[in-house]
Amino acid sequence: MDLDTKIDEFNKVGKTISARLKKLSIETVRDLLLYFPFRYDDFSQVVTISSLKPGMVATICGRVDLIANRRSPRQKKMLTEAMICNDTDSIKAIWFNQPWITKNLSSGDKVYISGKVQGDLFENYFNSPSYEKLSADNIHTARLVPIYSLTDGLTQKQIRYLVKSALPIVNEVEDFLPAEIITEQKLLALDRAISQIHFPASGQALSAARKRLAYDEIFLLQVWSQLVKNNFKDKKAYHIKFHKHKTRDFIHNLNFKLTVDQKKATWEILQDLAGDEPMNRLVEGDVGSGKTVVATIAVYNTALNNAQSVLMAPTEILAFQHYQTMNKLLGKEIKIGLLTRSQRCVSDYEGKLSKKKFLNRCRKRDIDLIIGTHTLIQPEVEFKKLALIIIDEQHRFGVEQRQVLKQKDSSFATLSSSPYQGTVPEGRRGLPRTPHFLSLTATPIPRSLALAFYGDLDLSIIRQMPHGRKSIITKVVLPAKRQLAYEFILKQINSGRQVFVVCPLIDPSDKLGVRSVTEEFKKLDQQIFPNLEIGLLHGRLKSEQKEKVIADFTDNKIKILVSTSVIEVGIDMPNATVMMIEGSERFGLAQLHQFRGRVGRGEHQSYCFLFSDSGDLASNQRLQSLVDCSDGFALAQKDLELRGAGQVYGQDQSGFYNFKMADLSDLDFIAEIKKTAIKFVAENDLSDFPLLKEKLSALGLLDHLE
Repeated sequence: MDLDTKIDEFNKVGKTISARLKKLSIETVRDLLLYFPFRYDDFSQVVTISSLKPGMVATICGRVDLIANRRSPRQKKMLTEAMICNDTDSIKAIWFNQPWITKNLSSGDKVYISGKVQGDLFENYFNSPSYEKLSADNIHTARLVPIYSLTDGLTQKQIRYLVKSALPIVNEVEDFLPAEIITEQKLLALDRAISQIHFPASGQALSAARKRLAYDEIFLLQVWSQLVKNNFKDKKAYHIKFHKHKTRDFIHNLNFKLTVDQKKATWEILQDLAGDEPMNRLVEGDVGSGKTVVATIAVYNTALNNAQSVLMAPTEILAFQHYQTMNKLLGKEIKIGLLTRSQRCVSDYEGKLSKKKFLNRCRKRDIDLIIGTHTLIQPEVEFKKLALIIIDEQHRFGVEQRQVLKQKDSSFATLSSSPYQGTVPEGRRGLPRTPHFLSLTATPIPRSLALAFYGDLDLSIIRQMPHGRKSIITKVVLPAKRQLAYEFILKQINSGRQVFVVCPLIDPSDKLGVRSVTEEFKKLDQQIFPNLEIGLLHGRLKSEQKEKVIADFTDNKIKILVSTSVIEVGIDMPNATVMMIEGSERFGLAQLHQFRGRVGRGEHQSYCFLFSDSGDLASNQRLQSLVDCSDGFALAQKDLELRGAGQVYGQDQSGFYNFKMADLSDLDFIAEIKKTAIKFVAENDLSDFPLLKEKLSALGLLDHLE
């Protein structure tokens, strides 16, 4: 047996069990050892039977005096009852529908019993406790007992038994972390950490194991981030000269004043653009904080330098919104194009261009800014002197997609042809140019997450909201208050305002019991507001249908728009004053805050109603935190603590690295590892650390370096 032994060949694991293990992505012994518990039952304190009280979670050691199966008189369930005795007292243990226990335990056996004590003043008993015969190495009782995520047909005991059986070869797991770092940081060896994370000898041993495994996760990502940064430093960017007077005139002609944070972010970007190295910056701002105008100033200066910019958005709705907004801001100054699956238009041309003509204009640099979706990375799309790439909601794109976009400059311009050739060192002339990279996100990210996920990016944060923006009144609406909320919404519509309604699903799901847009649309249209024009918007609609719905909502023909989370970003409707969210307990705080940001963009007071059918106290307390707080950064931190990065930001679709052990709210821990990674990369060649390099490659990180 070795680490690569298939799980169905290991320790007499049959086809049925191996199929169930594969549902948990456990296909080899290595996978099994790296399948970590998500929590532990603390059964480590062994107490006397006489000291037990109802409500205690405890472990006792005793002798089985009696054990038998019988049927309960009313429900006819099979009960297994045992009497456990020691020198201090005796207590009953009861199991339901587990008659095989009488084959595992017999009178006279010495056992550990662990679980919660139930009972009253007259009799105490254990209800469905864990049990285990006394041995030198107990794994189910009398210790910190690991609890694993399961699938149908697997039990905790089966997983524990298999892991324990595999631990003898844990020393074959090669330690990729450099020895000097293990020593300096006083970390456990990797094999020791894996052993202790499964079966910790004590709480202290568990903490040490967690620290080592969490360190690995953060360190790997930070090393990759520093390699990306260094890789960027070796590239040569287009030099975008800052046009001071024209930029000042542009800002002066805006019908609003930039906030201090907007001015600071703009200046940081303009300084980056004027440098020789490619910019690699993330602008993070709350919903409605004004990131678009900051990006627009960067685009304007790029166009004034006779270079192209590209803005890629995750949805057609958002791309179209950017096209409209930037046309209002820059339409008379530069040529702006829109390229999506269904749209090809340019600001200086009436109507829709053919695909061939649009792509030719891109190649000839006859369009200064091209806004689009994933369509921008199709093979036939090429640009000329592409100097600036802007990615909106960057966590929705994979690293590969961003890389493809960076390599689409058809000019392959070299420094030898540059008007700035005199400032370029001899050894770097003739190199192809790398576009500047600007990423935007309206999803507030706690600083710890930004450090962990975006260590390769410089960070600009826009916290201030535009002047005069009114606070959105937020309420949790329980079923008893639903009718009052409908009456309030009708008053808002009668006053000329409009309403968003968001649901978690497109179609009904009996299994989940969650409201869908199709049934909510039908209910509102036929029962609640039969005299109002109601629109339906979701991802399965054709592009033409989406455009028609949005246009009608913009023109106030549609009074209520029922939608999925497709409207989370990019919809800017100043006349909409009510955001009504069905099944709000199904969303994270960060996403709910995004929905709330779709209203409150005009002069009128706006409202967000969180409809919830859940009676769960924790869910309602979480929703109440949204009522009490309007700061997206604070809410994102709260969501991170409550739900973890995977649930908050959707790792499967976001490209976020999948942390198993790291506590992403521990800013000091992450910052310290980042410092170590910076020093390591600066002082070492990765090729001297083949195990670390192999680990980075296995995670798919090294492949993304240009």
